[in-house]
Amino acid sequence: MEFTALLVEDSAAIGAIYSTYLRNEGANVTYVQSGRDALVELTRWQPDLLILDIQLPDISGMDILMTVQQRYPDITIIMITAHGSIDLAVDAMRAGAFDFLIKPFDAKRLSITLRNALKQRQLINLVANYESSLPKPHFHGFIGESLAMQAVYKTIDCVASSKASVFIVGESGTGKEVCAQAVHDCGIRESKPFVALNCAAIPKELIESEIFGHVKGAFTGATSNRDGAATRAHGGTFFLDEICEMDLDLQSKLLRFIQTGVFQRVGGSQEERVDVRFISATNRNPWNEVTAGRFREDLFYRLHVIPIELPPLRMRNNDCVLIAQQLLIDYSKEEGKFFTGFDSKAIEIITNYAWPGNVRMLQNVIRQIVVLNDGELVMSSMLPIEIQQANMTAENKIDPYLLAYDDYINMHNSREVLPTLLPSLADNVKAEKGILVSSVDDGIVPLWESEKKIIENAIAHCNGNIPKAAALLDISASTIYRKRQSWAQESSVNVN
Repeated sequence: MEFTALLVEDSAAIGAIYSTYLRNEGANVTYVQSGRDALVELTRWQPDLLILDIQLPDISGMDILMTVQQRYPDITIIMITAHGSIDLAVDAMRAGAFDFLIKPFDAKRLSITLRNALKQRQLINLVANYESSLPKPHFHGFIGESLAMQAVYKTIDCVASSKASVFIVGESGTGKEVCAQAVHDCGIRESKPFVALNCAAIPKELIESEIFGHVKGAFTGATSNRDGAATRAHGGTFFLDEICEMDLDLQSKLLRFIQTGVFQRVGGSQEERVDVRFISATNRNPWNEVTAGRFREDLFYRLHVIPIELPPLRMRNNDCVLIAQQLLIDYSKEEGKFFTGFDSKAIEIITNYAWPGNVRMLQNVIRQIVVLNDGELVMSSMLPIEIQQANMTAENKIDPYLLAYDDYINMHNSREVLPTLLPSLADNVKAEKGILVSSVDDGIVPLWESEKKIIENAIAHCNGNIPKAAALLDISASTIYRKRQSWAQESSVNVN
């Protein structure tokens, strides 16, 4: 197995011998004789293995070990010394060394240690790759493991270290400021300020001063110089929420600031320069605002470099239950209550509800339940009456023929029983409902085609809302996505 190794040994003769041992094991070896040289090499590149002598002429090998553990934790370290003791070995292992070898050692002893170290690296990498492929239920303030949110997390990870402007779009309550904060926290500016400004919450007469600051006497009430958000965000992130609410005249000044990094305070004549990363957000369609003349096109292109679209809660499968559970625990702790979960009916209602106010609405509902009720489980009767009524209305709209066929699919999901069972089902299910195509030329329709009809009918019934259709069919949304993919493959096979 090929791997890279950095050998740190002050004796040239011993270093030459151990370098040969390492090369015979498949290592690409770099050999240095001092601690300082080792640290210089590590700033240039990071090896798979570091074989480090404890007794060096300039720096203690133990000090280098602790430095490497802090700066380069992925490097596997093997300590070597001619003055071995149990206490020294224990200290080295506690500090993060993989193994401890006492000189002189032969090629066989080194080979065993190397192979064990490389096997451990393989296992660590396998576990890391597996964990990275799993859905993340939590991510920098977000809760949710749906595919839609995994895509958002991936985008945030990719753009966080860039200086490129980010434009977040999403309905009210979807977590746009949480997203902006996550971009900031994941990037190289995390230790610098994060300054948020809601353009819709500030009167247009004051918003310029809020962004750029003002000097004393600039307007009535300006009794002293005041820093604006742009100055406070220097070195960090400037988040402009509800950017489409900004007045057109101010948009031109903001554009110049974004282009140059230079601005003037209200009432001032001196230019100031700052370094900020811009993140913007809106609950509107920004391009529609551009075409309507309410948002400058040149400003749009400056800000809309990396778009992030936050999905509404109704499109996030079962994320609402995960969020509700976490909120229930948090609010119960705050309010001194003892709720631990939801009963099955409450879970069903929470899952099926459209949540027009998204996560913010869900927060308010769970807070209301915790404050007004006591118990261990949240019962469906504790939910606000409008949510209970919406659920009853949805249940009344369920097509009985759809439910009949769904029961049939669950009971007889096998091609072997179709020849005897499907004709009787066709007699009982009305063809005019568009749910089941019975037979063609007295033959039997394949199960996947009939199932496809049922699911597509449910999706159409829910106006394209796949999670809602899945809830009505009592299956997961991921099952529908998977089946649609298999249908596409089945169709292509039939065509070919």
